[in-house]
Parts: sequence; C-alpha cells; structure tokens
Amino acid sequence: MTSSTEPQGDAGRYRNEGIRTLLAMFEHGDPEQHQPVGQILHGLREGAFGVFLFVAILPAFIPIPGIGGAVSGPLVLLIGAQMMCGLSRPWVPGFIARRGPKRGTMQRFLGRIDRPLRLLDRLLRPRLPALVCPLPARLFSGVLLLLLGVLLSLPIPFTNYLFGFQLLLFALALIERDGVLMLFNWLAGIAAAAFFGLGSGQLLGQLSTLYQRWSGG
Repeated sequence: MTSSTEPQGDAGRYRNEGIRTLLAMFEHGDPEQHQPVGQILHGLREGAFGVFLFVAILPAFIPIPGIGGAVSGPLVLLIGAQMMCGLSRPWVPGFIARRGPKRGTMQRFLGRIDRPLRLLDRLLRPRLPALVCPLPARLFSGVLLLLLGVLLSLPIPFTNYLFGFQLLLFALALIERDGVLMLFNWLAGIAAAAFFGLGSGQLLGQLSTLYQRWSGG
C-alpha cells in the first residue's frame, strides 16, 4: 500500500494515501472520543467511498444478532445507491455525518484484523484502473454494493461476518484503487447474490419492497 509524509492528526488532513495512513487517525488519542463520519471523510478524494464503506461495516462485526444488519445494511445501501448514481464523492446526511464510532472501537476492530491487513498491505496497489475508476465500473460496483447491503439487512443466520468481510474487501479495493481485488469482489458479490439471495427468494422480495418504497407505489 502507499504511504504518506503528511503529519498525522485530524481526519481533515488526510487525503487518499492508502488504508494504513488513513486509519492512523484512530491509533492514538482518547478511546472514548467519537469520530464523526463527516470529520473522517472531510478532505478525502478518490478514497472517500472506500473509507465511508469501511466505517459503515463496523457494526456488522458486532456479535449481537440483528444489530449489524440493522445499522450497516442501510449505510451500505446508501453508498451503493450513490455510486449507482455516478457520484464521485459520497453525500452524507447530517444526522449520519454527526455520528461515528469511538476511537477505542476502531482500535479494537483494527486489532482484530491486524494480521490480514498486514498481509494485504504487501499485496494491494493501484492497478487495472479500468475496473475501479471509470463511471461504468463505479456503477457496477454500486449495483453489487446495493445487493450486498440488502443481503446484510436480511435475517440470514450466520452471514453478518461473511458479508462484512466481503464489504471490507470492497472498501480496500476502493481505497487502494486495486482493480485486481475489485474483480475478485465482483465475482464474489455475484456469487453471494445468486446463492443467498436469488436461491432463497428473499433478495428479490426485498428489492421489490425497496423499489415500491422509492417509487412511491
């Protein structure tokens, strides 16, 4: 992954220098301090969707049934819908922008995934930009994030960690602009939608409900 010579500090100083540098903002400081989503995303450029997604999936790893899907699912839907609309940066409603995880929560989460992050730190790099940057690629990623967000919201037993890990890889691919990882995410996302969603019929039913709600029908 890439690195930065910028001093560590508030989230507003960060740009798109890679997941390790971006997450350094959580390594030091008061564990009880809240990190508002708006502050975390302030000033970020290409990696803003990836960082937003990274923060959004944190509740999916809480070992309490129903909590992860109820919180993370709608946030992933919001991110996927905005990418489908072709936005280059996420729009965050005020009531979400003012909220965020505690620094200590991020520290514990990063500690749990430290080993795979160190492995990915050596593997990920900007490559195959055609699978990450152009509008068609962003639209397709948005569709898959929308599907995964719906699946995460559904009460499918023992899938929170599975979908959370899939979405974590999406976040890393967006932050690092790694087209190879994004291609893997596309294939895995299609497989998950086919196996868990279309196979059970729950995904189609939920998408129909969302369409009727958004269309006012």
